[in-house]
Amino acid sequence: MPSDAPQPLRRGGRATGTISAPDNARVSAVVSAGNGYRSVPIVEDRSLRMVEPARPVLIQGGMGVAVSSWPLARAVSTAGQLGVVSGTALDAVLARRLQDGDPDGHLRRALDHFPIPEMAGRVQARFFRPGGRAAGKPYVPIPKPSLQPSRASLELAVVGNFVEVWLAKEGHQGLVGINYLEKVQMSTLPAVYGAMLAGVDYVLMGAGIPREIPQVLDRFAGHQSARLSVDVHGADAPHVMELDPAALLGCVLPPPRRPEFLAIVSAHVLATFLARDDATRPDGFVVEGPRAGGHNAPPRGRLVLDDEKQPVYGPRDDADLAKIAALGLPFWLAGTYGTPDRVTAALASGAAGVQVGTVFALSRESGFSPDVRAQLQRRLAQGTLRVLTDAFASPTGFPFKVAQLSDTLAEDARYAERARLCDLGYLRTPYVRDDGSVGYRCASEPVPIYVRKGGAIEDTVGRKCLCNALTANVGLAQTRRGGYTEAPLVTLGEDLTGARSLMALYPSGWTARAAVEWLLGGLPGRAAGSA
Repeated sequence: MPSDAPQPLRRGGRATGTISAPDNARVSAVVSAGNGYRSVPIVEDRSLRMVEPARPVLIQGGMGVAVSSWPLARAVSTAGQLGVVSGTALDAVLARRLQDGDPDGHLRRALDHFPIPEMAGRVQARFFRPGGRAAGKPYVPIPKPSLQPSRASLELAVVGNFVEVWLAKEGHQGLVGINYLEKVQMSTLPAVYGAMLAGVDYVLMGAGIPREIPQVLDRFAGHQSARLSVDVHGADAPHVMELDPAALLGCVLPPPRRPEFLAIVSAHVLATFLARDDATRPDGFVVEGPRAGGHNAPPRGRLVLDDEKQPVYGPRDDADLAKIAALGLPFWLAGTYGTPDRVTAALASGAAGVQVGTVFALSRESGFSPDVRAQLQRRLAQGTLRVLTDAFASPTGFPFKVAQLSDTLAEDARYAERARLCDLGYLRTPYVRDDGSVGYRCASEPVPIYVRKGGAIEDTVGRKCLCNALTANVGLAQTRRGGYTEAPLVTLGEDLTGARSLMALYPSGWTARAAVEWLLGGLPGRAAGSA
């Protein structure tokens, strides 16, 4: 903020005055600041918190698209642990929830607290439908992520991430984090900044090498322009995207507090690489084994499939925890740590705690649609719920855990009846065309189109549209011409031991708080509570 800019007045941690702001900002792939100042109102600044909560033992995993929704993260956070919202596709989530009428008014309440009312107002005016969209009417499309995002696209991403984090943090002082995929590079900058505006406490990122995120957080915490490299296939060097907060918002806000950054890794080699330099060093690690849900790191060495076409992992795929501990940074263990005895074992190994997904995904507060939740609970109770690792489902090329449920893309017949298309585009890859310009392709789009763009036909085999399927998991499925509605594809962790134990305790389902108390019940001074 310029030294001669008016400063906000603060009473009881809430800013009540005004600050100066640039008026004529412009936004492109590289965002530039404009000139002129005006006065804007300031809302609550959570960065003024003087006492930080203790480091969590439990991290609730950031799962899918809005499975780790704000009600789930809020429930875990108010139970004293780290609640995490999924940061994937929150622009689409906000746009579709608004089109469904926001029946409880939660989204509009959060929008009312966004620090730039004009920006929130543009998002609400574009997507909100009082009473919800008509039955069978498709959702209004939103711009796909690109190297040159429009202002409208950037605004929707910032506001969408702000809304989800703000709702998770509303009315309490617990810890809230947000989880991103490194592979979704073109959406990262506005998403992270929106979460920081809402006071997010932790940022977690996996599915890649998040070496630039510490610098991004540092820059945004200083309210400075941040840059992020984007891998472009066929380019001599990565392309760079840049976001200037003052230019995008049209004002200069008080700098947000820098969240802690946890890199999600599967190998001690990656942890060592990230920790060796101040510029890339995270504040800690989540060490994720191959039985965790969602995307998994590929097995090291040549790909070998078992009789069910699952990748075979071996000892080389286990992280050396002693080497990770020697780095001197806190770490949490993930994948098969969803029971009280495994929490105790993790702490005994020197870990700060564990990250747990499946028992929270199956809790009452998760974002799964009623139909998906009912089938998961029924199969879990019957002992027929299975989770397999699909080596080919994800367009990213990473193995992906898939729950074997009926009427989902896990069924070959349901997969075959879907016409391939890519209209959300979070996992599409930028590439260099023959003329030197940049195009975009996705291994889940129509095969002739992908091949025409220079993609290899073998990369399309078995690929599923995760973007549309994961939004369908939470009741936000797109409706197509002719009445086809996108089908779900559910991901969970492979180890269901904890979920089965909780189902035995709570046959009608459990709350996130009950899961927290059960998981920590074996620790000294704690006892399992009730749902």
